Amino acid sequence: MWSDNETIRDLVNFSHVADIAAERIVGAKGEPLSVGISGDWGVGKSSMMKLLRTSLGKHTDVEFRFVEFNAWLYQNYDDARAALMEAIAAAVVEQAVAKKDTLSETAWKHARSLFGRVKKLRVLGLIGSTAIDIYSGGHLTPFLAAGMGTVTGLLDGEVSGADIKSAQKLATDTYEGGKKLIGDKKPEEAEPDEVDSPRKAIQAFRDDLEATLTELGITLVVLIDDLDRCLPKTAIATLESMRLFLFLKQTAFVIAADEGMIRQAVRSHFDNATLDDDLVTNYFDKLIQLPIRVPALGTQEVRAYLMMLFVDADTDLDTSVKDVIREAVCKRLAQSWTGVRVDKAFVCDTIKDNPPNKECPSGLLNRLALAERIAPILTTSPKIRGNPRLIKRFLNTLSMRSSMARIQSVTVDDEVLVKLLLFERCGDKDAYADLLRAVNESEDGYAAFLGGMERRARGDETAPELEKPWNETFHMNWLAMDPPLADKDLRGALYVGRESHPIISRADELSSEAMEVLDMLLKLNSASPIVGAEIAKLSNPEIGRITDKIIVKAKNEATWGTPPILNALQALAAASPNSARAVVAFFSEVPSSQIKPAIVPRLRTLPWGQEVLIAFQKRGDLAKPAQNAVTGALKGEN
Repeated sequence: MWSDNETIRDLVNFSHVADIAAERIVGAKGEPLSVGISGDWGVGKSSMMKLLRTSLGKHTDVEFRFVEFNAWLYQNYDDARAALMEAIAAAVVEQAVAKKDTLSETAWKHARSLFGRVKKLRVLGLIGSTAIDIYSGGHLTPFLAAGMGTVTGLLDGEVSGADIKSAQKLATDTYEGGKKLIGDKKPEEAEPDEVDSPRKAIQAFRDDLEATLTELGITLVVLIDDLDRCLPKTAIATLESMRLFLFLKQTAFVIAADEGMIRQAVRSHFDNATLDDDLVTNYFDKLIQLPIRVPALGTQEVRAYLMMLFVDADTDLDTSVKDVIREAVCKRLAQSWTGVRVDKAFVCDTIKDNPPNKECPSGLLNRLALAERIAPILTTSPKIRGNPRLIKRFLNTLSMRSSMARIQSVTVDDEVLVKLLLFERCGDKDAYADLLRAVNESEDGYAAFLGGMERRARGDETAPELEKPWNETFHMNWLAMDPPLADKDLRGALYVGRESHPIISRADELSSEAMEVLDMLLKLNSASPIVGAEIAKLSNPEIGRITDKIIVKAKNEATWGTPPILNALQALAAASPNSARAVVAFFSEVPSSQIKPAIVPRLRTLPWGQEVLIAFQKRGDLAKPAQNAVTGALKGEN
């Protein structure tokens, strides 16, 4: 399984982008800078931020202090704006404590005051919309509206303990109490640290922060991630809070966000879904000086990414060799514009050139070949488009289904499993339903209707022309992809993928009487003459359709002693010779490891059961108890 978390291991040559961003931050020489890392969900924005931090660490001529802030973690638990301020203050104060012996008294005073400033601004934000309205009669002067609007728009939040009690008391107190809370004192009455407006309180925080950073000689790099996961209110609040800190010397802000989500948040914030796109874009652009978009992955990068995921997961390779392969792959990708490729041959040659491995491990070799086959379709599919996170999820699902097949002794061709999963994830929903229906209704598990379409997609001009949706690019590429499926038994592959679609359904073509019989059969716990009589009332085609669906349901059984579904199979086989043949064919596909001795006494009394027992005896790989029971039954032993 592959982790869905961000990583500092560069698998697709993204480090060069991070290095460029790091150079810009260092080149700012202490001037304020804001960097925006944009891209769709799952393309690697968080990993790019990790790589940027690593790149900055290589510049030993500048001392950086990093603050990693995830606004999504604070959503519904704390005010993200105040939490961001506290995170910044904590990082700076911690650095000041470490350098206390070298700081001047003035600088130390600035550092110590940061937490107090945040606390005070929390309180001001808490009461900004209540106390002022109370004592002003709801009519704020332009000065108060501007001052408190700044706070309530940026810094409102919850505080605890004595500050809350004080704020709540003053918020409902007298006119004089309200004036005292917002610092509305005469200048000669104010203490040096008391500020007569929230706007000045904000400026005081900025002054203390900038002075402390300058004295410490560090550049504060604030990494803000997962902003596009937040609700619009939290996302905009976090962006607006940055306006308090942007354009401060010795700071750099790096924001990772999906631009589309931010645009939607802006529209929601202004309660205007039809807001002009340029105005929405400008809102974000005004905050960002250096925009960086995570590069989209082409077929070359997707193929390399798949191969590196397989290399990293391989247990036969040393870690040191994996690192060498990764570096070689990234270097090769940087030269891909010249026509060179990252492919199976290149990776295998790199392994051979770096002992102790003399050859590429056989299991890895097969997976590298798989990467070459599926990379183009994972790149061009409109539902994946080379998205690294979706590629990982695709591989994780594939791994789960392969494991399920192995554990339950289901014979599945891995090539078939991959191709079906691609269609399930990326194909037309109705077309996939047609495929499932064809397999479920086929006696041999074939989707024969694919035959002509596969020939056409592979260049056979004599085959019928493709119709929608099969003539669309994804479906044509899928039909042309190896292996062809028209002559493959797909039941096992669909069985291990049953978590994504129903194994049995009440088909629309069944009459109400047939649907009732189907329900009765699914609930049958023993032989029932009543159910047999109801089956006999149905037409042969309906009995056949019900039999197909019961057999599909029977494939869910992991062991075959005498499960309840056996009663349904027995009832159908007794009602129709065609159903009996279908049941015999079904048991011919049941893995030997699932056959238990308990089924033998039941089968020996049934005409079609004798055929099944003879087939079991010919296998030669039954477990010893089951083999003995079968042999005894065929000899007429009790």
